[in-house]
Amino acid sequence: MDNYQDESYYEKFITSSKDQDEERFVSSSKTMDDAQIENVLRPKTMDDYVGQTKVKENLMVYISAAKKRNEALDHVLLYGPPGLGKTTLSAIIANEMGVSLKQTSGPAIEKPYDLASILTNLSENDVLFIDEIHRLNHSIEEVLYPAMEDHAIDYIIGSGPGAKSMRIPLANFTLVGATTKAGMISSPLRDRFGVICKLELYSPKELSQIVMRSAKILGAEIDKESANLIASRCRGTPRIANRILKRVRDFADVLNDGKITTKITLHALEKMDIDSIGLDAVDRKMLVTMIENFKGKPVGLDTLGAVTGEEPDTIEDVYEPYLMQIGFIARTPRGRIPLEPAYTHLGYKIEDIVK
Repeated sequence: MDNYQDESYYEKFITSSKDQDEERFVSSSKTMDDAQIENVLRPKTMDDYVGQTKVKENLMVYISAAKKRNEALDHVLLYGPPGLGKTTLSAIIANEMGVSLKQTSGPAIEKPYDLASILTNLSENDVLFIDEIHRLNHSIEEVLYPAMEDHAIDYIIGSGPGAKSMRIPLANFTLVGATTKAGMISSPLRDRFGVICKLELYSPKELSQIVMRSAKILGAEIDKESANLIASRCRGTPRIANRILKRVRDFADVLNDGKITTKITLHALEKMDIDSIGLDAVDRKMLVTMIENFKGKPVGLDTLGAVTGEEPDTIEDVYEPYLMQIGFIARTPRGRIPLEPAYTHLGYKIEDIVK
């Protein structure tokens, strides 16, 4: 079916994918749709896990040594941009160790009692995964210190002169902490992790393998060229690659009997407003604002947020990192400035703008 612009087919697609405009496709944050299908696509073993070769090799050595000594794996800190597989790695660690995995997140642990309850219910050598561990408050960290070092927690009973301190022993366990902001973790907590791993952005070749694997699991027929196209536009992030794949599959189901071809993929990416290097409408709006409104001069974060209608924190945490990684913007003491590659990509001549 070649006439992809036919209104009747497009209306059918809009009906079946009515939430499309509500989602920023290239965002690396999780959505409800991700949560529903993520467990299906996640690899369960190190052999199935694509990418992060050095991290995988080192972890397998540590896991093998711990199993040989019949000990719990040392505590592991995983850090890096969102969507690179930190949660998946925690599940793989538990699976490779042959133990249970308990999961929670920093914001979910509000009181020391909450953490104590989780810790006392762990079995020998279990893995406890805490996502967004940088968001633990100080009182929670104080409970975690002796738990990580001495496998015990100190508990105060009563108050005043009659208060008593009790130490509750815990089973040997492995804490796997994940964070996108390693610098926000306090030094005492960071120093208690024996294994610290940084996850890097994936190469297009690795992402193409992930797309092909995910398509097979989803039962989608896709060719290598289409997988490479998706891999080149997902910002080095598997979560974004899988999200784009699912939306391209929607177009293929409606317009091409489920076959994902290069033509269908290009059509879908155009409709989703994702360009050749993974920028979407929001990214381009921000860059155009910096170039046209401010003539390439430094722009403060608050000013940029007010002009674009985005929260400053959202710009800093969601949009800015990738644009900096590809050399499109830079931070200066006076504010953000667009760089020459941004002008070229958007079709501007820097000498016409910056005078």
